[in-house]
Amino acid sequence: MTRKLLVTSALPYANGPIHIGHLVEYLQTDIWVRFQKAMGNECRYFCADDTHGTPIMIRAKAEGVTPEELINRVHAEHYRDFIDFGIEFDNYYSTHSEENRQFSEMIYTCASKAGSIVKKEIQQAYDEREKMWLPDRYIQGTCPRCKAADQYGDSCDSCGAHYQTTELIDPVSTVSGNRPILKESTHYFFQLSQYEDALKELFKGGYVQASVQNKLDEWFSAGLKDWDISRDGPYFGFKIPGEEDKYFYVWLDAPIGYMASIKNYCDKNGLDFENLWNGDEYEIYHFIGKDIMYFHALFWPAVLMSADLRLPTKLFVHGFLTVNGQKMSKSRGTFIKASTYLNHLDPQYLRYYYASKLTSGVGDIDLSVEDFINRVNSDLVGKLANLASRSGPMLSKKLDGMLGTLDDKGRALIDELITAKPEIVDHYENLNYAAAIRKIAALADVCNKYVEEQQPWVTIKTDSEGTRTTLTAILNAVRMLTIYLKPVLPQYADKIEQFLAVDPLTFADTDTVFENHKIDNFVRLIERIEKEKVEAMVEESKQQTTPQQIEQAQPKLDEPLEAECEFGDFMKVDLRIAKIATASAVEGADKLLQLELDLGGVTKNVFAGISKAYKPEDLVGRLVLCVANLKPRKMRFGVSEGMVCAAGPGGEEIFLLSPDSGAKPGQRVH
Repeated sequence: MTRKLLVTSALPYANGPIHIGHLVEYLQTDIWVRFQKAMGNECRYFCADDTHGTPIMIRAKAEGVTPEELINRVHAEHYRDFIDFGIEFDNYYSTHSEENRQFSEMIYTCASKAGSIVKKEIQQAYDEREKMWLPDRYIQGTCPRCKAADQYGDSCDSCGAHYQTTELIDPVSTVSGNRPILKESTHYFFQLSQYEDALKELFKGGYVQASVQNKLDEWFSAGLKDWDISRDGPYFGFKIPGEEDKYFYVWLDAPIGYMASIKNYCDKNGLDFENLWNGDEYEIYHFIGKDIMYFHALFWPAVLMSADLRLPTKLFVHGFLTVNGQKMSKSRGTFIKASTYLNHLDPQYLRYYYASKLTSGVGDIDLSVEDFINRVNSDLVGKLANLASRSGPMLSKKLDGMLGTLDDKGRALIDELITAKPEIVDHYENLNYAAAIRKIAALADVCNKYVEEQQPWVTIKTDSEGTRTTLTAILNAVRMLTIYLKPVLPQYADKIEQFLAVDPLTFADTDTVFENHKIDNFVRLIERIEKEKVEAMVEESKQQTTPQQIEQAQPKLDEPLEAECEFGDFMKVDLRIAKIATASAVEGADKLLQLELDLGGVTKNVFAGISKAYKPEDLVGRLVLCVANLKPRKMRFGVSEGMVCAAGPGGEEIFLLSPDSGAKPGQRVH
């Protein structure tokens, strides 16, 4: 019986580029969708950019564009990267849409009528310097539960606790570095606790994986808290009906974006949205990362319940990506953008490698660069592609490209591949891609052993028809393995289908063999990974730190003092008198100036975030203090070889530290 499925991935935020960590989820989802389609099921894949919130507003302002211009540009960039990695959406939309506004207002109205929305006077963090209310992610401090430092204002990455911003210990605004104040404001809250029993019943039905259920049990034990669904202006988002300066919190309208993307697709294709979302015909599956479990496992189904809307069938949760056993790092070059990867490597490599690591669990997966190279070259190129490259060209050049029939040995080989189908199908269905890949690689070993035993490169000299029979078995095996691999490697499968001269392959094609069939000319399937290309990709990623990131990294003088250092630590700093030889603005940077410093015959190039306080022409010839032994840092716009010393709160109030008269460039400061 044909199944009908609607599938979504979490919405990428329109505040930055897609990177290889994001791709874990989208490739996991795309493989599952392609598998379902290959099984003959009707499966549609939906996503959208998550476009609202303060971060979008702040970035747009910094770039001198409107939020709409920013999100439109990022949408095009995101979609391009997804397409280049073979991720095939049926509709890729935006939460900044009329469909999303209408659904958000409808759901809010229904929840209000159901008695699930209440007003509360709350104290909210406010940055007096920047004159703005601070979202949770713009406040950092110490977790009130486990006391881990540098945690966000709503949740702890260390212990997983969720809390109110006001509970954070020693909070600091990440926008200005100031300690935020608390101001009174009226907010709207969704009463999550009203749905506790209904949520528990949902989870008993297998809505989430067992490991996720354990985390949910912890949250239930701690007690479900009311959820603040409003934000004060200025804010980029949808206004709450009846309000002038209050907006829906981005996390309310973001998952509603799934519905909006489906509605947009239905309207464009003459389909009935009510039938797809609220009917009984379709199964609905969400793929998300473990960092947003709380919103998708608790808030989202509760919000749908409040509006009497259909609940998703299941929530699939995955872990994070580490590279070489560590978090992705800009300085190490392992924070790799999708576009940077594509500058150097074939996207099929990453699709195959992620599939070889992904399971149904929520544990993190690691991309070991050495293992990545070895596994792709050994399995994908050496075992799978090599099987086709050893047989296809021989048949075309020596035997007119015409397949014969299978003998008993060939039939036994193909039967072994067919027998593996239920196991591989089960692995794909249950997201155990790693097990599917292991099985496929093991079958490739069996096929290559058959080739070694039959030695067609030898028999072709004396027994052309016997060789044709051997090659017929090998190319049937290639066809069978391609069917099993197609959800993971669609481009690879396209090339196989082209040179075998067959229609697009599906899992149903494992029930047949092809004999007495003429193939087309062989096409090169995939190249080996060259280590030099991987190294070049890592090096390019190291160089992608932007001038804005340098500005953001400038220390805030209002931040709490760091831990005490020893006298010996301080003595490592080599402070020298320097003369500013040249000064110029940095293209694309709002606060940076590029300085050429003369340290008594030694010249250093330094980037300093002082353009709001000083004009370049006023600095030439001035004496300053310079940290002369700071390790140089290579950036896309040049190398910064030191640091000038300054004081002040920032912006226009920065004051360069200068020596008394009589000082000379190069003198050490004691």
